[in-house]
Amino acid sequence: MGGCISASSHGEVASPTCFDVGCCGSKRTKRSFLDHVIGLQHLPSVPNRIFTNGKSRSSCVFTQQGRKGINQDAMIVWEDFMPEDVTFCGVFDGHGPHGHLVARKVRDALPLKLLSSLHSCQSRQNGTGQTCFKGSSDKLESGGSEKEVSAEDRLTSLWREAFMKSYKAMDKELRSHPNLDCFCSGSTAISIVKQGSNLFMGYIGDSRAVMGSKDSNDSMVAVQLTVDLKPDLPREAERIKKCKGRVFALQDEPEVCRVWLPFDNAPGLAMARAFGDFCLKEYGVISMPEFSHRLLTERDQFIVLASDGVWDVLSNEEVVEIVSSAPSRSSAARILVDSAAREWKLKYPTSKMDDCAVVCLFLDGKMDSESDYEEQGYSSATIQSCHSGNAGESDDGGNKSEPSLQRNFTVRTSEESDSFGNGGLRPEELEGNGNTVAGEDENWSGLEGVTRVNSLIQLPRFSEERPNQ
Repeated sequence: MGGCISASSHGEVASPTCFDVGCCGSKRTKRSFLDHVIGLQHLPSVPNRIFTNGKSRSSCVFTQQGRKGINQDAMIVWEDFMPEDVTFCGVFDGHGPHGHLVARKVRDALPLKLLSSLHSCQSRQNGTGQTCFKGSSDKLESGGSEKEVSAEDRLTSLWREAFMKSYKAMDKELRSHPNLDCFCSGSTAISIVKQGSNLFMGYIGDSRAVMGSKDSNDSMVAVQLTVDLKPDLPREAERIKKCKGRVFALQDEPEVCRVWLPFDNAPGLAMARAFGDFCLKEYGVISMPEFSHRLLTERDQFIVLASDGVWDVLSNEEVVEIVSSAPSRSSAARILVDSAAREWKLKYPTSKMDDCAVVCLFLDGKMDSESDYEEQGYSSATIQSCHSGNAGESDDGGNKSEPSLQRNFTVRTSEESDSFGNGGLRPEELEGNGNTVAGEDENWSGLEGVTRVNSLIQLPRFSEERPNQ
């Protein structure tokens, strides 16, 4: 898509500043923030930024189109996102008629907005007399001073504010985009920043992050890092209902709770937070991310980010097992997607497989040799026609071959709701596998948000009539 730096981003970089989250005023700063942003004019050629199937120094990424039309998933790994061992990773799952365009737009613009927001927050902190602090802060010892603990808290606070501001700015840009209709289209987002031993996460929707870590017996265990933000999560449902939105599942898909307008059975969004989807933003669907911080240890091995096409058919434990047992690190993402594809065929043979996108980040920073990688049938320059991130992609809907009239089915139309509201299951729909939920915020099954309705897209027709007060 080329440079996608918004006007608001340019407006926040008037003066250079230290942006290695090091010591303010230090002459050792490698690059000013302004220089860094100017270097992003041609995003596809930025070094150590990958957004198509391939690998980097410490990660591998892979996406595969499902059977619902154009691939609406997007992903990114950006090493050297900032100096001093900072890596950005993200997975974005689009939905609706223009979901693929929204996901790509977010993939390209959100990291820039995060940089801009961090710069803005850092400048304000410096203006109040607070000092910058090194981002590669190691794990604090139990005997650390109060000053050290305060620095750790300030670092977390800085990133929290940056994530909040950048997600808000991203949604604002989508709302005002002149060529991208996001009224009934949107995207999930899960983005992480690894800064030394610190891991910062911001996420909306139902894409998920899971970490593979070793327990005291050196056995690999799965640690879920995020919560699937679905409408039936109690706190999400409460907010939506307070805003007059409705949350319920249709009789023909009782396992899928959706968000509906108060006066019409549309659009039927299967997530509680998303970018775009402005038809529901006044009724409880928000783009404010959940934020969390985790201090990594030597036992933590890798992190997997994936869209719900993977989690719909594989458990956290299965994903960690597949990645940890892959014959090479560089093939882990591809093998995981292949495993998900096989599970779709086994569990839902008459359903259309969802798009899958995977990022595997290995925390020790190591990757296989290039020769090992080529033996798997790939190279670091591999670009496949999976619509996940070609250099010629456009975020303004200008691509002549897009959009496809097939959809992700996270949004369901009023016509479909009316047609299948009698509780009769279609022949191709299968019952869920009955996975249980361990707790309100723990291990939410991906199956609780998957829908297996297969049809062509029809834009919701919103009724002008509202119920009598």
